[in-house]
Amino acid sequence: MLAYEFVSKIIEHIEIIKKEESESINQAAEWIADSIAKEGLLHLFGCGHSHLLVEDFFYRAGGMVPVNAILETSIMLHEGAVKSSKIERMTGYAGHILDNYIVHPGEIIIVISNSGINSLPVEMALAAKAKGLKVVAMCSSAYYGDETRHYSGQRLRDIADLVIDNHMPHGDALVELPSSGTKMASGSTIIGSVILNMVMTSVAEKLIKRGIEPPIYVSGNVPGGFERNEAYIERYRQRIKHL
Repeated sequence: MLAYEFVSKIIEHIEIIKKEESESINQAAEWIADSIAKEGLLHLFGCGHSHLLVEDFFYRAGGMVPVNAILETSIMLHEGAVKSSKIERMTGYAGHILDNYIVHPGEIIIVISNSGINSLPVEMALAAKAKGLKVVAMCSSAYYGDETRHYSGQRLRDIADLVIDNHMPHGDALVELPSSGTKMASGSTIIGSVILNMVMTSVAEKLIKRGIEPPIYVSGNVPGGFERNEAYIERYRQRIKHL
């Protein structure tokens, strides 16, 4: 069954991430733990479907509190999917987006872009570095030979201080239809979520080893959850725009 083939490929890719990306994931977690230990934040940015991962790791039960989601509605699908794709290829826009958020030198931003060749994520990485942030890129090595759409000639991986390869194939889709050879069932969202959960649980582990209790949201639907989250919100409200 094609459904089982998809599940098998996802499991295969998770094992690849465990084997090939553990060092990069650990390094990203070390930087993020350093930032949080100094009252800093982790910033997340992605366009189009990459935005799903940004929202998934923001203000969520079981999620780290000091996460600032950069949520630009013009590049989200609900305001026009085709428009989102066109804006992702625009130049000169990322800096204006980042200027709407409070970022401090030494903090970390993870820029998520499966291809890493479109102008907006490239420029977001450049804008973040100009403000003194460390840039972690999450993208696929399948696109490393593709021509960038940014006038500088740089891809996201060229700018980033650290790259986590999601090992997705060119085109993202994992399952080939026997009738036409067309591929379907993208894997980058699932694998991206696995990577980010590996990063964030590693951050928590590193904070605990330093004697720091990781600030984690709990479900508001369990006893005491709402009150605990309220305390975190008050602590971070002035720094995290969308709280």
